[in-house]
Amino acid sequence: MSAPALPTSEQPEARTRRASGGRRPRTTARPREAYVRAFRRNLSAHTFLIGAVLCFGFFSWYPMVREFLLAFQKTEDGRTSWAGWENLRTVFADPAFWQAWRGTLLFTGLALVLGFAVPFVVALVINEFRHAQAYLRLLVYLPVMLPPVASVLLFKYLYDPGYGLFNSVLDALHLPQQQWLQDPDTAMLSVVIAATWMNMGGATLIYLAALQSIPGELYEAAELDGAGLLRKVWHVTVPQTRLILSLMLLMQIIATMQVFTEPFLLTNGAGPEGSTTTVVYLIYQYAFNFNNYGAAAALGLVLLVLLAGFSGAYVRLSRTAGDE
Repeated sequence: MSAPALPTSEQPEARTRRASGGRRPRTTARPREAYVRAFRRNLSAHTFLIGAVLCFGFFSWYPMVREFLLAFQKTEDGRTSWAGWENLRTVFADPAFWQAWRGTLLFTGLALVLGFAVPFVVALVINEFRHAQAYLRLLVYLPVMLPPVASVLLFKYLYDPGYGLFNSVLDALHLPQQQWLQDPDTAMLSVVIAATWMNMGGATLIYLAALQSIPGELYEAAELDGAGLLRKVWHVTVPQTRLILSLMLLMQIIATMQVFTEPFLLTNGAGPEGSTTTVVYLIYQYAFNFNNYGAAAALGLVLLVLLAGFSGAYVRLSRTAGDE
């Protein structure tokens, strides 16, 4: 004789109620309630995000929009009116415009030779040390932690033609002394040397991190093939760090084309015979010496368009590096 069967619709519910002490099982929250709980949970993150957006909007985006508008405006007797392309024509017709670009490109070229190569060589040397690497990293990065004005004034003392350290060393070696900042032929090189010493710490640490990520088996295989130091650097180190080198090259170009502090403090901006005049210093002159804010904004717009191209290339290379 078979046992009586329970109704199929009531049997699972009865077992669930007995297991939960007679209470109904907990149901899933409705989508609206889940959305409200998620919003409350992320309210602090949304608040911080809004603050960051407001800061960027007020201190970065608004000045850029304002500069774009000023580039096509002129102010006379406290009244602002549209000038069209007049400011750009004024800038391009100014002989100082081309002189400033020559100075900027010269600084960028010398900075690529020194400021781009020297940190990589220093990183290679530090990477060869098996001990005291932390101390060497701190020593290299120390100039970056110094205030830029203090570093520039230090080099201004070292370049002094009378009692400066550099001329004292040349005199001890029985070599002719130099007018470092007073000679048009050496003024820009002197500025580049100071800028390289001030800013090489960050680039050196980035290169060092890239070098330490290279597998050691590649160097061992190169040694087995009879490769020397230079061949290992050229055939192993450079290919393995090519993306980092490309990114740093673009960053170096973007940074050096905006140089202002070093020539302004070392050579009073223009330098002897205008040899250290840069685009950013010319913008400063238009705005604060000539009170021509429209021309200053127009020149800034030209620089912005040029640097936007390098920035776009940098972003694209950054994505490529991230994919790899």
